[in-house]
Amino acid sequence: MARVSLKTKLVLAISGMVFTLVALFSYLYVSKVVRQRTAQAYQTADFIAKEILERAGDVTHIDPTELGLDPIGPQTLELEIKDRLHRDPGLISLFNSIVGYSDIIYDAAITDKTGRAIVDTNQDPIDTPLTRRDDFDSLLEASLSRQLKVFYGPPRVYDHNVAIWREGQPFGNVRVGISTVLFKHEIQPQLIRALSFSCLAIMASLGLAAGLSNVVLRPLEDIGRRLDQMTSEVPSPAPEPDVKRTDEYGVVNTKIDRLGRQIRDVKEVFTAMKENLDQLMESLQDGLILFTRDSRVVLVSSSAERFVGRPRASILGLAVEEVFRDDSRLGRVVLDAFAVQRSLPPREIEMENGHRVQIAVDFISERGERIGALLIMRDAESVRRIENEIELSHRLASIGRLTSGVAHEVRNPINAIVVHLELLREKMRDVQPDTRRHMDIISNEIQRLDRVVQMLVDFHRPVELQLKPTELRRLLEDVTQLVLPEAEQNGVRMVTEFGSEPLPVMVDADLVKQALYNVVQNGVQAMPEGGVLCLSARRKDAAATVEVRDEGLGIPPEIRDKIFHLYFTTKKAGSGIGLAMSYRVLQLHHGSLDFETEVGQGTTFRLSFPIVTDAEPSRKPTLAAATEQDHSGARSDI
Repeated sequence: MARVSLKTKLVLAISGMVFTLVALFSYLYVSKVVRQRTAQAYQTADFIAKEILERAGDVTHIDPTELGLDPIGPQTLELEIKDRLHRDPGLISLFNSIVGYSDIIYDAAITDKTGRAIVDTNQDPIDTPLTRRDDFDSLLEASLSRQLKVFYGPPRVYDHNVAIWREGQPFGNVRVGISTVLFKHEIQPQLIRALSFSCLAIMASLGLAAGLSNVVLRPLEDIGRRLDQMTSEVPSPAPEPDVKRTDEYGVVNTKIDRLGRQIRDVKEVFTAMKENLDQLMESLQDGLILFTRDSRVVLVSSSAERFVGRPRASILGLAVEEVFRDDSRLGRVVLDAFAVQRSLPPREIEMENGHRVQIAVDFISERGERIGALLIMRDAESVRRIENEIELSHRLASIGRLTSGVAHEVRNPINAIVVHLELLREKMRDVQPDTRRHMDIISNEIQRLDRVVQMLVDFHRPVELQLKPTELRRLLEDVTQLVLPEAEQNGVRMVTEFGSEPLPVMVDADLVKQALYNVVQNGVQAMPEGGVLCLSARRKDAAATVEVRDEGLGIPPEIRDKIFHLYFTTKKAGSGIGLAMSYRVLQLHHGSLDFETEVGQGTTFRLSFPIVTDAEPSRKPTLAAATEQDHSGARSDI
């Protein structure tokens, strides 16, 4: 529905007021005119009726002896009187002049007691029954609407009756007919003048209202322009207030100027806070939705989109009933909490797609009055994954401390055994070959045991990273070439999808290369009967993500939470150190290592590294050539 402007409202208000006054005065004028003309019509009809009555009275005054009939009967006398009335030249002349005497008189007649005509302007025969008509006297006190309805309705004739008495007895009536058509023609010019005056007055009021509204609203338009300048995105210099004016307009201008300065200061602070808040909301992993006191959304975090299933922009400003549906489990819980206006402690629910979500609703109050609500949604699986990672880190730390102690205690006996073995070998130079072979085996095994102990010490020893700007795709190319011989031997075809977008990272290249090698080699060994191993790298937000996807048998559910544990392995010749080492390297670089697997469908390992934005990593010439050749198609098969 279109909004009505203040100017239009002012014009309509003034015009309506004038119209009301004009309509009131016009009603009074028309009412007075109609009533006056009705009274004049009644007086005219009454005057004519009395004229006829006076003349008829002279004719009806008959002495029976004058007729020469003695005695004479009443009926005979009545017939004689009717005959005289019918033939009286004075009455005939009077009746002939009645219609032309007034514009509203339709006809006139003298009737007997039964309503039969004795004398009639219509020249009806004597004793002709006349049609009964309504009495004009009833219109004298009628309302204006009824009078106008009668006069402007279907043509009708009203009668004004005056009784004729003879010797104290009713003899007949004088009936004067008044036509509504003739009456309307008489009053219509005056009504038209009144209507014309009303229309002119209303038109004049419209013009007056338009001009008056422009004068009255001009200061408001100036104030509106100043407010627009203060609130516009690109502020322009506002005109200085007229300090010379001391009227209401000048006072308002001064206050607006002061308010404008306050608004600009507040807007700068609000803009800075909004930018900081937007950055904070973007980085939150939890889904947050803030509602006003009337349950409308005013703030949404980016993570809330995946819980609600709608973009942030389409949620803002909506009521809670418009965001959540009652036919979903999440929506039902949220709507129930808002229906009873009671905070909901953290609880875990299972969504329709099988994912579990932890939600909490907190109603915010200030001075006992609720001013809003905060909805928090958290991925329960992510929470459990983080808890598992923390537990795994604690276990690794405990194992590190234990291993360091054990390695220290084991290496001392190993060193003593090696020394004494060398002394024994010097003393037994002339022993049999079989005896020397056994001694060599003992020496080799002691050396292998020393390497294992050294590997344990290196794994748990604090690492000093040699961080350098590095192109992650170059490391992936190097790892691919290292694993390629083993992949070809196992019948595995390697497919790379590194894209053309640079992936600059700040890492220790040797450690990251070893971590990538362990994961890729693990994927190759997961397909002993051959298959396709896909390596992909892409940029996702502020991180570089590497995915290693194999077509193996997948990881059974019962061991999925153990694959990053140190020394855990399902391979006969495995040490259980590779994936644990890769996990630790990713932690050292503030990255992450996780996986997705499905039995019979393969496994996808996902490694994530922070992207470097303030330094351009160095590239080798071979990487530039690879970028132009392999990465231009974003995919290569090996």
